[in-house]
Amino acid sequence: MKKVSLLFGIHMHQPVDNFGDAVEEAINLCYKPFFETMVRYPEFKFAVHSSGWLLDEIRTKHQDIFENMQVLTKHGSIEWISAGYYEPVLSSIPSCDRVAQIEMMNKFLKKHFGVQPRGLWLTERVWESALVPDLSTCKIDYVLVDDYHFLSSGYDASSMDGYYTTEESAKELSLFPIAKSLRYALPFYSVQRSIEAILARSKRENSAAIIFDDAEKFGLWPKTHAWVYEKKWLEQFIEAVLSHEQIIPEHYSHYMKKNRSLGIAYLGNTSYIEMGEWSLHAEQTLSLEKLKQDVGEKYFNDIGVAFIKGGIWKNFFVKYHESNYLHKRMLYFSKDREKLSKSALESLYKLQTNDVFWHGVFGGLYLPNLRDNAYRYLLELEKSRAKKGISFEVLDIDKDGHDELKVLTHNISAIFSSKFGGQMVEFGSFDTLFNWQNTLMRRYEAYHEKIFQAKDAVLVHEQRSDEIATIHHDSVAQDEELKAELIYDWHPKNSFIEHICTDPLTFDNYRKLEFKDVADFANQPFILAKNKTVFSREGAIYLDETYKTMMKKEYAFDTNSVVLKLDCKTAYEGSLYFAQEFNFHFAHPHKVTFNGKTIEEGLSEYDCKELVIIDDFTNKVLKIKMSQKCTIIGYILNTVSQSESGFNKMAQEISFVLTLPFVKNLTWSVELELENV
Repeated sequence: MKKVSLLFGIHMHQPVDNFGDAVEEAINLCYKPFFETMVRYPEFKFAVHSSGWLLDEIRTKHQDIFENMQVLTKHGSIEWISAGYYEPVLSSIPSCDRVAQIEMMNKFLKKHFGVQPRGLWLTERVWESALVPDLSTCKIDYVLVDDYHFLSSGYDASSMDGYYTTEESAKELSLFPIAKSLRYALPFYSVQRSIEAILARSKRENSAAIIFDDAEKFGLWPKTHAWVYEKKWLEQFIEAVLSHEQIIPEHYSHYMKKNRSLGIAYLGNTSYIEMGEWSLHAEQTLSLEKLKQDVGEKYFNDIGVAFIKGGIWKNFFVKYHESNYLHKRMLYFSKDREKLSKSALESLYKLQTNDVFWHGVFGGLYLPNLRDNAYRYLLELEKSRAKKGISFEVLDIDKDGHDELKVLTHNISAIFSSKFGGQMVEFGSFDTLFNWQNTLMRRYEAYHEKIFQAKDAVLVHEQRSDEIATIHHDSVAQDEELKAELIYDWHPKNSFIEHICTDPLTFDNYRKLEFKDVADFANQPFILAKNKTVFSREGAIYLDETYKTMMKKEYAFDTNSVVLKLDCKTAYEGSLYFAQEFNFHFAHPHKVTFNGKTIEEGLSEYDCKELVIIDDFTNKVLKIKMSQKCTIIGYILNTVSQSESGFNKMAQEISFVLTLPFVKNLTWSVELELENV
C-alpha cells in the first residue's frame, strides 16, 4: 500500500495597517477558530507562515491566538515558514532589503517561538532565480512555488510529488511544487473528496501531497466560515487524515531529511497561472482566454501550459503607471538606505508591502486605503529628509524617459511630470502625511466583459452538492448601474491639465468625457526649462486646419502653496473654451465640501474666483484662487473593480474643471494653498 506524505501549510496575511475592522473580521472568522481547532489535534503536523505585521498584531491584541500558536509550536505541530517581514514581492525590492526583511522575520520567530525557519513562503509565489543567493544568505533551505512554475518550464505533471534542487551562482535551494488540484479542492470539496484528492498524489513510494495556500480560505472567503467551522469541515478533515492509514501529515523539513531531491530544476520567471493572466493588459488577457479555448482544455492542461502563458508579475508596473510610480519612488529611497534612520527604514520596508502594487481578483491597487497607507510611508521618508527652505530636483523618477520636477518645501512634497503636460502628479503634506494627488486612471479591464455580457441568473460554474463555490467560480447578474460607471480615461488623472474645447463644458459632457478637446496639451510632453520651474510646449489646435499654439506653465512655491502662471498664444482667432482640470483624492470624498456644498450629485458653480475645499479627514482646506472668474464643474469619479466578493464601485477622487472662454492670447494664474480648518 503506497503511503503519501501530506505537507499541509497555510499563509496568513493582511495588508500593513489595514482597516481595523477588516483585520478583526479576519481574526474572528478565520484565524481564531482555525487555531482553536488545530490546538485540539497536536499530532497533526502542518506549516504556518504569517506576515510579520499581522503576527505582531495578533501577539499584541489577540494573546489567546498567539498562545495557541506557541502551544502548537512547543508540541512540534507547527513548522514556521519565513518571508519578508512586511510581505514584499522579493524580486521587486533590492537585494539588501530582501535580506533585511527576511532576517527581521527570522528574528521575530526566534524570539517568540524559539525556532530558526528553514523554509520560505514566496510572496504571491513570484519566482526569479536571482533570489537564490539572498535566500542562501538568510539560511533558507527551501521555498514553496506552484506546480505551474514547473509545468510552464516544461516539467511533467506526473513528477510533482516531491521536491527539486535549483542553483544560482553556486548557491543551492530546494523547491516544493504546490499542487493546484489541492489548492482548488481544500477546503471547498467535501472531506471525502478532499481525501481522494490527496490520495491521487500518491504516484510512487514516498510521494508528497503538497498544499500551501491562503489561510483566509478557511473562514474569510465568502461562504467558507459556515462550511469550515459551523459544519465542522476542518475538524472532520483532520480526523480523517489522522485516521487514514495511507496519509502521513509531515513537516517540509522532515520530508526533506527522509527523501532525496527529484533532481535539478531551472524555472522561468513566473508566478501562479492566474497572476500571469492578471498582469497582462486587458486585450491580451481576453486573447489568451480565447487561445486556451481554441487549443482545448485537455491540451492546455497537459502540454500547453509550457507554451501558452501570461505575463510576469513586474508587468503590473507597465500596466499601471500609478503602481510603477510608487515602486520607483520606493527604489529612490532604497538606493540611499544607509542614510536613513531606524524609523525611516521601517517606513521604507512598509512601503515595500506587495498589496498596493498589483491587482487581480483582490482589490490591490484599486483600494484607496492601501494607496493612502503607501503614500503615508513615502511621505514619512520624505519628511525625514526635508530641510528648511525650498529644494528642487530634476530626475526621471518612473523611468519613462521623461524628467520629473521634484519640489520640497518645509511642508509639501510636489512632483510634476514633463511627459504629461507639466502636470502635478504628487501633492502631499508632511503635517498630514496625506497625498491629495493619489489618483487612479479609469481603465478597461478584462473582467469588465463579465458586466457588459452579463445575463441574469447564469452561473459560470456548475456547483456540485458536495462543495462550495470559490472566488474563481463566480456568477454575474446584469447591473445597469455598474455599466454606466464603465467610462475610460484618455489621460492620467493628474492636476493642472489643460483642455481647449469647441463647446462649453457642462456637467454631463465632462462627467461622460464627451467634450471635444481640439488641442494637444492634456496628454503630451512639455519641455522642462533649465531654470527648473517652467514647462512649455509648441503644440497646436486642430480644427479645419492646424493652428500653431504655444503654452508655457511657470510654477512658484511657498511653504504651503503652489502657484501656476500660464500663458497660451495661438494663431487661431475664433471662439473656443479653456478648461483646467484637477483631480484630487480624498479619504472621504462624499464628505468633502466645495464652497460649502458636498458633491454627491455633482457640482456646477458660476462666476467664481475662489474655490474652498474642506477635507474632514485631514482637517485641511485646499483653497484655489483664480485670476479671473470662471465656471466650476465637478463630480465624484468612481472605478469598477473586481474583488473576492464580486464587483465593487469605489469612489476614487473628485474631478473638476475651471472653465472660461478661450482668447487668442490667454494669461491665467491659479494658486493652490493649504490651510488648517
